[in-house]
Amino acid sequence: MKEMSLSPSNNCQPKFQNIPSKQLNKMITTRSPIQFNKRHSFGSFSIKNQSQSTQNPVSKAPINVPPLVVVGSANADIYVEIDKLPEEGETISAKNGQTLAGGKGANQAACGAKLSHPTYFVGQVGEDANGNLITQALNDCGVHLDYVNVLKTGAPTGHAVVMLQSDGQNSIIIVGGANMSGWHLSLEDDLHVLKNAGILLLQREIPDSVNIQVAKVARNAGVPVILDAGGMDAPIPQELLNFIDILSPNETELGRLTGMPTNSFEQISEAVVKCHEMDVKQVLVKLGAKGSALFVQGENPIKQPIISATKVVDTTGAGDTFTAAFAVALVEGKSKVECLKFAAAAASLCVQVKGAIPSMPDRKSVLKLLQSV
Repeated sequence: MKEMSLSPSNNCQPKFQNIPSKQLNKMITTRSPIQFNKRHSFGSFSIKNQSQSTQNPVSKAPINVPPLVVVGSANADIYVEIDKLPEEGETISAKNGQTLAGGKGANQAACGAKLSHPTYFVGQVGEDANGNLITQALNDCGVHLDYVNVLKTGAPTGHAVVMLQSDGQNSIIIVGGANMSGWHLSLEDDLHVLKNAGILLLQREIPDSVNIQVAKVARNAGVPVILDAGGMDAPIPQELLNFIDILSPNETELGRLTGMPTNSFEQISEAVVKCHEMDVKQVLVKLGAKGSALFVQGENPIKQPIISATKVVDTTGAGDTFTAAFAVALVEGKSKVECLKFAAAAASLCVQVKGAIPSMPDRKSVLKLLQSV
């Protein structure tokens, strides 16, 4: 496969000025009834083969589709660029530092919206500058913020320290803040949006109790649930797994979840069997440089190699991009093979730009890349 060097356009660069409190409240507290037609009317994106033209006839999202709803975390990512991680007791200097919008939930919501799919984010931020930063970034991406809660209790917006090395790899330390504080979701208001969703997307940077609550509501409404296993380093409650349609871990998370080695594809396959025994019928494993694989119980796994990028700038948010792009393609009625390819293309573009939300590619860029491989 030839290497590509494409840069996504309109990368939703967040604005760093504070948003006046009146404007912020207007932006994220208006709760109007949401009506979506549950009958899908899907357009299509095509994946080029040798007999197809390189021109993509469909660059817009399909119309009249149910939304992607993301319930999860919002963090201010404090980036420090370093040559190597410090050793114990060592102090090193960073080459650069800046604060960007992020958090697994916000990342995935931004990705869905950038891919021109109607996307709602349900989350919490503090009444502070970092909360303004995140809501402005999500608003710029086109995410619906009707269900974002600004905490008045003094809990700060969640944040993370991202130590970015020169090869694009990163190490991250997370401070939960508002993500872990005082969730009070009502069926009438906050969870109304779930009943008409196409897919519910969850992660593990908010309390398990919240994930269980919203996953149960979605399941009762017949809405598929995808759980990205990234986040807290703790076992996933069986009660949550009972409501999950697709579990999406990376190799490390899969090993931690099952207590089994995941160093080879054979070992990964054996670990997935244990997930099936936990009542998870579909497991979408992110394999980093080795691509991805979708395991559906009773079927042969579907493997998807990476779509190579000539330069990896920052891997932060690549997994979130992959999961969200897969969800978008799935709710738009694409085959499992198409979903994996679409997600791989989105992740390839993501790693070529620094930051999480700023690196999320738009739909046109993803389709262009798909037509070239």
